[in-house]
Amino acid sequence: MHVLALEIIYLYNKALLKLKITKEDTMILSESPKGPFARSINRVPFILQIIIGLLLGILVAYVYPDDTSIIPTLGTLFVKALKAVAPILVFVLVSAAIAKHQSGEKTAMKPIIVLYLVSMVASGTLALLMSYAFPSTFPELAANANVNAPSGIKEVLINFINQAVENPVSALINGNYIAILVWSIALGLMFRVSHDNTKKVLEDLAASISGVIRMVIRFAPIGVFGLVYSSCTQEGGFGNLLNYVHVVCVLVASMLIIAFVVNPIFVFAATHQNPFPLLFKCLARSGLTAFFTRSSAANLPVNLALCEELKLDKATYSISIPLGCAINMSGAGVTIVVMTMAAAHTLGVQIDFASAFLMCIASVLCACGASGVAGGSLMLIPLACSIFGIPNDIAMQVVGIGFIIGVVQDSTETALNSSTDVLFTAAACRRAERIAAKKAN
Repeated sequence: MHVLALEIIYLYNKALLKLKITKEDTMILSESPKGPFARSINRVPFILQIIIGLLLGILVAYVYPDDTSIIPTLGTLFVKALKAVAPILVFVLVSAAIAKHQSGEKTAMKPIIVLYLVSMVASGTLALLMSYAFPSTFPELAANANVNAPSGIKEVLINFINQAVENPVSALINGNYIAILVWSIALGLMFRVSHDNTKKVLEDLAASISGVIRMVIRFAPIGVFGLVYSSCTQEGGFGNLLNYVHVVCVLVASMLIIAFVVNPIFVFAATHQNPFPLLFKCLARSGLTAFFTRSSAANLPVNLALCEELKLDKATYSISIPLGCAINMSGAGVTIVVMTMAAAHTLGVQIDFASAFLMCIASVLCACGASGVAGGSLMLIPLACSIFGIPNDIAMQVVGIGFIIGVVQDSTETALNSSTDVLFTAAACRRAERIAAKKAN
């Protein structure tokens, strides 16, 4: 275990040198509490802390199911904290991402970007079809809201436009994610022509907001404890947890289909070769590590080392791997679509396919901003829910459920996202080699 940790640290430092990133630039991402109590807590892996919180919630609900104030309040406070920080998070992250975008990238990157985008759209569409074929529900949320379902794509588009032009301050206060997204894109585009120092301030602000999110996420085990207790003691009791099993199965099955069916089709189309040897190598070397680290950013050095081992073009993978870490979010798109459709099914919102597909496209685009944020895909669920008129309060409860199932969902999502970065980079490089050889002949 220590050898693996040292190897990861070595690869991380090596990647920093390759990408010309200084230690000071990454300091804000690696800052950890220094107190003795915090250090003792951090010795326990975070995923294990969530599992402990989940199991304790079930156990306490079985032994003492009569508490209606203290323990349920833990889950309520956690959801409120997420709800408070999510709007400013989306606003700052999207603005910063657009502002720092560099134009004039090499044409060799175009096939990789196309693979990233097409794969994400295909993944979101598959998740939508899986949600219709195997609808998931959260009965404990059904009594909490009265939602007026949109009558069709026309009403969805009209509501979308009406929400988009709301005052940005009001949008942040009310959690209007459509307006937040529109204003953040507009400001991000304007910031692209600003001074580099201004862009740096925006990036620092985004990193700071992400740090606040990480602080809130550190309380996820306690929040999960309260949320699971509430689920088990509400009407339906322990049967409510079976619905979580169902949605986990839909999520994992969708991601497995993407990994072993959809992605190989794209790789074969690009390379005209058997995609599975490359696929299995990427899953074994990149996917397995990402599954346990649950961070595409932390898996970046592993992916760079794997690209070097595959003898790919360094000028290509040194750009495509960090870029994929930021925008290649097929797994995140699946999570947003499935969880949003589960909320719609729970509340009895009847949605036509055109409206659902619009939400799917919006989810895929928004998922590109989820990289590097703790629970990033979950934090974008309210934006997708707002398209269907689902209240922000209910959407944030769905986010809370997402943290309960995150032990499996987040690990699988990260493994899919990170391994696909290398897979598509290798496919594009081999495609370029194939075309060059064909021209030479």
